[in-house]
Amino acid sequence: MTRVQVQGIVKSFGDTLAIEGVSLDVRPGELFTLVGPSGCGKTTLLRIIAGLLDQDTGSVIFNEDRMDDVPPYLRNIGVVFQSYAIFPHLTVAENIAYGLKARRVPADRIAAKVAEVGRLVQLEGLLDRMPSQLSGGQQQRVVLARALVIEPRLLLMDEPLSNLDAKLRVQIRSLIRAVQRELQITSIYVTHDQEEALAISDTIAVMDRGRVLQVGKPWELYLRPANRFVADFIGTMNVFHGRADEIRVDGDLRTFVTSFGEQWRVPAAGAPQKPGSATAVGVRPESLGFERRANAEEAWNSFTGTVAEAAYLGAVVRYQVQVADGPSVTAEIHNPDFASIRAVGDRVTLWFSASRVVLLPEQPGEA
Repeated sequence: MTRVQVQGIVKSFGDTLAIEGVSLDVRPGELFTLVGPSGCGKTTLLRIIAGLLDQDTGSVIFNEDRMDDVPPYLRNIGVVFQSYAIFPHLTVAENIAYGLKARRVPADRIAAKVAEVGRLVQLEGLLDRMPSQLSGGQQQRVVLARALVIEPRLLLMDEPLSNLDAKLRVQIRSLIRAVQRELQITSIYVTHDQEEALAISDTIAVMDRGRVLQVGKPWELYLRPANRFVADFIGTMNVFHGRADEIRVDGDLRTFVTSFGEQWRVPAAGAPQKPGSATAVGVRPESLGFERRANAEEAWNSFTGTVAEAAYLGAVVRYQVQVADGPSVTAEIHNPDFASIRAVGDRVTLWFSASRVVLLPEQPGEA
């Protein structure tokens, strides 16, 4: 298995700085995802790792081998791009075998490898078909098989599911994950879809404007985002701007945040050290519940508003609640009782547990 280290990569296109001193460490056998908005630099970084672009400064290392001067065809990598790039005049088997033929692998060995990889990506019975006879999902499996059949040391995937419909995306991403785990091949995956990143990854790096803002497990980024950008990009986050203070309650010093006239008890960990400093309380929609709770800790963290929207989605009801002199808040109630579903115009009280709060230091211009 291959460990990939990216050390201090910088890349500019004219006066535009595309990658700004990025360093990453991809562990052997893991699926590592670069996620971020369009133009954040994730595809540029992937192409540098592949050797398709030269960095201005910095290094790419596979295990102990520095790859900076190694051409792409000697890096032994499999690449799956957004476009299928399938040869229309070749059969499925011939498309899969293309890389092996270029390496002058014996014919009997090619046939065995194509059959083996065909089974792995669930293309049995389709190897003799032409690409025009395949669905979009089947064509993507051909591309994946072609990348895997050469037994690469590293698999790179750049938005591989963007041409598929929603249902196929879920199916193919599950297949990619299952194959990657079975082969234990180190893989780097690029996507702008945060749900896709959460579902498929061992580790995620969130990028914006050429920089890596946070690296962690999917649940770490979701539950403990390092900043406002990550909180907004990975999932949905209600953000309440306010002022942090320490107040003594029953002899204990507690941290509170005052926002749009409400005062909430929040975890002391991560709170601003200076009393009165600006901060923001981040609360996920599923962490909000209806009605004030009797528990003293939970009773602190509540507010009242009016239901502006109510969308019944089967397993969840998604509400938009407008707070007077405050923000519009998204709340999600899972496994709803039909009789308790609120209607547009209803007055409701929402509460949240202090343990589910994320404190986000204010950045200039965010308040």
